[in-house]
Amino acid sequence: MTIITLFILAIGLSFDTFAVSISSGIARKQIVFWEAFTVASVFGLFQALMPVLGWLGGVSIKTYIESFDHWIAFGLLSIIGVKMIIESFKEDEQKQFNPLNPKVMVTMAIATSIDALAVGISLAIVEVNMLFAFLIIGFVTFLVAMLGMLFGKKIGGKLGRRMEILGGIILIAIGIRIIAEHFLA
Repeated sequence: MTIITLFILAIGLSFDTFAVSISSGIARKQIVFWEAFTVASVFGLFQALMPVLGWLGGVSIKTYIESFDHWIAFGLLSIIGVKMIIESFKEDEQKQFNPLNPKVMVTMAIATSIDALAVGISLAIVEVNMLFAFLIIGFVTFLVAMLGMLFGKKIGGKLGRRMEILGGIILIAIGIRIIAEHFLA
């Protein structure tokens, strides 16, 4: 997998984080840099660690599934992408929450990075440098979360839904690319 593909994958995975960060930014009356930095760091760390955990699990079963691994990668990415698109149409509960509360922060980070765990399994199936994947996914998610927090009040809630849809489409497109690369090889 090329570095460009890893960046595209990281962007696709980070759209749900972007939506949650926007919501978090809207929920805070004032956002200072260090608050956004803290939330973005936690999101980036979890988003980077989850694919590594999935990859570790996926590497152990790779030899058994090599003949149909491209279909598994396509299926996982497509299912996650479709799930993201479907979830984007659900209404958010109107709760007052503090995104700086450590429990809330970790819960949001886990919730937005569960899809990255499944992506990690598919990364074990394709050739990828996991150190680059870890760094790129973490860095992109960190930046996206910072932007979401800092611009949450200006951007508003409607764009968050569109970002989840676009993220789902990107994940599906990467799955299609994996299938296409297999058949064109």
